[in-house]
Amino acid sequence: MVRLAGGEGSMGSVDFFPEERPVRRVVVEPFWIDTHPVTNTAFRRFVRETGYVTVAERELDPADFPGARAADLVPGGLVFRRCDRPVPLDDWRRWWGYTPGANWRHPVGPDSDLTGRDQHPVTQVAYDDAAAYAAWAGKLLPSEAQWEFAARGGLDRATFSWGEEFAPRGRRMANTWLGRFPWEFLPGRGQTDQPGTTKVGTYPPNGYGLFDMTGNVWEWTVDHFGPRPEAGSCCAPHATQGDTDRTPPPEAGQGHPRRVIKGGSYLCAPNYCLRYRPPARQGQSEDTATCHLGFRCVLPD
Repeated sequence: MVRLAGGEGSMGSVDFFPEERPVRRVVVEPFWIDTHPVTNTAFRRFVRETGYVTVAERELDPADFPGARAADLVPGGLVFRRCDRPVPLDDWRRWWGYTPGANWRHPVGPDSDLTGRDQHPVTQVAYDDAAAYAAWAGKLLPSEAQWEFAARGGLDRATFSWGEEFAPRGRRMANTWLGRFPWEFLPGRGQTDQPGTTKVGTYPPNGYGLFDMTGNVWEWTVDHFGPRPEAGSCCAPHATQGDTDRTPPPEAGQGHPRRVIKGGSYLCAPNYCLRYRPPARQGQSEDTATCHLGFRCVLPD
């Protein structure tokens, strides 16, 4: 972990998406924060020592999903499927699908595993899973203010966590999507010909020595999403009022509280998302597990 001295800083932006407004000044007390997202190795240790079963691995209660077919009520998570051609960008269901058997051990479906991914961020973790890990580790999940303060790396109101230029001197600074989302993909450092997570620390740290504060995976915070204006879903699918993201069909769900997630991911592209910036934020249903969402922890000073 890295100790941050805290202080006054800016939150939000007026330059991009409505849910980031307004810009306001906040004071953050000193705290400690993980240098990188929690990895598969660390999460595996937690599961071995506690026997914890993640949300994506649990049986679904039909009472929570009235009207859903029994065949649909199978444990799993949301998985991104790259399109093979250009598609309209007005419906994330074209590239996201609920996948039975997807969980933290099998992040992109039952035929996948963690081979070669020990030091990648753990994914397919719902909010309760992240909170349970943090409690086991004697830590906490960050507030949105703590997370954004840390992500800025001392560069108050800069566009990116490393400055104003996306790729200074042509160098890619984070695991984000280059190419025309969701079909054309140009691999970066540590990637194959398919989009995915990279080993923590593959890209440079910010000014506070923190890795992957933007890009790689979105990260949970403790803050509830609202009451600022809420934009439509981008690369991070989320439920609207009365919906659920846990299993299809979404209209069958009862709705779940949403928490703020921060940082963007390897699926954030300039032609679509552009949320690999400190002030960017999305609302995610607490019970949602996806292949591009993880977390890191904090401690009060």
